[in-house]
Amino acid sequence: MALFAPAAHAAGLVGSTEFNLGELGDFRVPDLGYHRGIPSEVFMPTAAIVVEVISPDDETWAKFDFYARHRVDELCIADPRQRWIRWFVLAGGAYEDAPASPLLGVTVAELEAGIDWPQ
Repeated sequence: MALFAPAAHAAGLVGSTEFNLGELGDFRVPDLGYHRGIPSEVFMPTAAIVVEVISPDDETWAKFDFYARHRVDELCIADPRQRWIRWFVLAGGAYEDAPASPLLGVTVAELEAGIDWPQ
């Protein structure tokens, strides 16, 4: 979160750790999120940005359709073992790979350079 904090703050977004995105009975729990206001509900209907950190046997890639249905503007996928991130922007109901975050105004290369990857 510290990496995104300055750009998120400048964009007027509020960060959170794990949160429930969706509704009771049909929700996902992203690793991080950025919202257009202070999250105040048990189940948030959407988020501006969702961050997923890939771990063994996780379902990150299978969540794209769910996030699109819930109008999450941008997705950041991070793989700490492979030391990369990918950014996706919602366009026409589906996500497109993007070289930068339009909401944060930073490139993937800038973000990757700022990460202190685990050894």
